[in-house]
Amino acid sequence: MRQRDDMTFPYEEYERRLRELRERMQERLLDAVVISDPENLMYLTDYQTSGYSFFQALVVPLEDEPFMITRKLEESNVHARTWVERTRPYPDTGDAIQMLVESMREFGLKDKVVGYERNSYFFPAYHQDSIFTTFTEGRLLDCFGIVEEGRICKSSHEIDVMKKAAVATEAGMRAGYDAVQAGATENEIGAAISAGMFAAGGEFPAVMPYVTSGPRTMIGHATWEGRVVQPGEHVFLEVGGCYRRYHTAMMRTVVLGDLSPSMYKAQERMKLALRSVKEILRPGLTVSDADNLVRSIISENDIGASLITRSGYSIGIAFPPSWDEGYILSLKHGDTTALREGMTFHIIPWMWGVDGDKTVGISDTLHITADGCESFFDFDEDFVVKADDGAAQSDKLTSIAGARARGADAEGA
Repeated sequence: MRQRDDMTFPYEEYERRLRELRERMQERLLDAVVISDPENLMYLTDYQTSGYSFFQALVVPLEDEPFMITRKLEESNVHARTWVERTRPYPDTGDAIQMLVESMREFGLKDKVVGYERNSYFFPAYHQDSIFTTFTEGRLLDCFGIVEEGRICKSSHEIDVMKKAAVATEAGMRAGYDAVQAGATENEIGAAISAGMFAAGGEFPAVMPYVTSGPRTMIGHATWEGRVVQPGEHVFLEVGGCYRRYHTAMMRTVVLGDLSPSMYKAQERMKLALRSVKEILRPGLTVSDADNLVRSIISENDIGASLITRSGYSIGIAFPPSWDEGYILSLKHGDTTALREGMTFHIIPWMWGVDGDKTVGISDTLHITADGCESFFDFDEDFVVKADDGAAQSDKLTSIAGARARGADAEGA
């Protein structure tokens, strides 16, 4: 390992990560592992590139020095960013798996037990077929999850980096609030959010912001498509800020015109779910317990809304196509995994189908502490209520009070 002081984290942090990975390798009786997942490469070495659709891998022997296989163009990222000294690049006209197998033979692994990430997005089936037909003297075993076991609980250094991502998230959301007005296009709102994030020090996120308005909020994972926001409509925003590939995310909702009784009830139910789950989140609680609480609160409504997804997921390092670590851990029914200090989650008690035709959201990103949890944000959760001309209402409390009164009248009728 090449010691350097210009990586995202202190050199000692990477030493610890590598040491703990090798401890897990020993437990699984593996002589080496081939790590190809972009997030795992970043976690172990600080390596990143947008060219991860080309095969790349870090080979970690149990005792010898690790080495990297990359496309020739991407080799510069290894030298510029990481502690890795050994590289074996392949040309665009070359065979990536042949280079991998030849390098494993070169470094004494030709007849060893080697783990590989069978479920990695970027280790496709044809590459896996190729390695099985060429690495014939050794034994290949699936080791998916062996790095993720270390990633699931963030160190204090990682929490600090996620706080910087949170600054970008908040800045983007504020810019989105300012841009929402009748007559604005969803594209203009998305552009404002992106500019806000980047100006605040954020880097390109794994997913660009979600911006939908009016009836388009009912389309899952949709974002801007040029639609013009109309008077009296609402706008759903979900922003994921990024710093050094670490993400934090939040959902918020902007309402143009008066806040209807149904929308007020949705706001209060989501705030209750967030408040309640944050009161119980702590080490030892199961993810199923957390999901059940959020789900039961959201389900108890008379406005036609439901929670149609998991209620949260792990979040941290991410490259496109997704900012979440839900494949490592998600809050869902029946999972008895216990929470541990350092876990980080995006909690999403959003409501799909308010009055049958509106989706709204309020969410939070938080980390589990020694005896509870803390949010990464200091950001108001209430819907932003703006006049139809886009100006913020001067007396938001009056609008909310009116919605509350109308909601009470409806319940008593």
